[in-house]
Amino acid sequence: MAVDRARVLEEAAALLARRSTSSMDEIARAAGISRATLHRHFAGRDALIRALEQLGIEQLAQAMDAARLDEGDAAGALRRLVAEAQQVAGVLAFLFTENQLFEGEEVNAGWARLDTRIHALFRRGQEEGDFRIDLSATWLTEAFYGLVGAGAWAVQDGRVARNDLTHSIAELLLGGIRRSMEK
Repeated sequence: MAVDRARVLEEAAALLARRSTSSMDEIARAAGISRATLHRHFAGRDALIRALEQLGIEQLAQAMDAARLDEGDAAGALRRLVAEAQQVAGVLAFLFTENQLFEGEEVNAGWARLDTRIHALFRRGQEEGDFRIDLSATWLTEAFYGLVGAGAWAVQDGRVARNDLTHSIAELLLGGIRRSMEK
C-alpha cells in the first residue's frame, strides 16, 4: 500500500499544532501508519519538521497565487489571501509556533519569498492610502500569520465555525489596519 506523503504531513501538522511534543509513535498513529513506515519517509523528527516546513511554504505560495495578490485593491486581495490561506492554516499554525525551525540556522529562503509577497501587499495598501501607515508592513505580515494560525487552532478546538473563519480574520485584520479618514 502506497503512503500518501502529503496526507501524512497534514496529519502530523494537525497533531503537532495541538500537541507540539507528540512523539513519532503518536504521529504515526494519527497518520494511520506504523512507526517504521513513518521512519522510512522521515529519518527522524527533524526531517519530519523540515518536510512540514517545505509543505507549508509550497501550499502558502499556491494560496498566494490563487489569491491574485496584484489584482484589484489591496483590501480585496487581502480578503482573497485569507480565504485561500485557510487550506494551509493547520500547517501554518504549527510552523508559526515551531521555534526550532529558526534556531541556529538560516531561515528557509522560501519563507523570505512568502514574507516579501505579503509585505508587498500591505505596503501597496499603505501606498494606496487604504491601510494605516503607523503599523509597519512587516508587523502586518506577522499579524496575518498569527491570525491565520490562531484561527486554525480555534476551528480545530471547535471554538469557531470553519465557515466563519475567513470573514472573521479578514474583517478583524482590515478593521485594524484600515486608515481612518477622521482626524
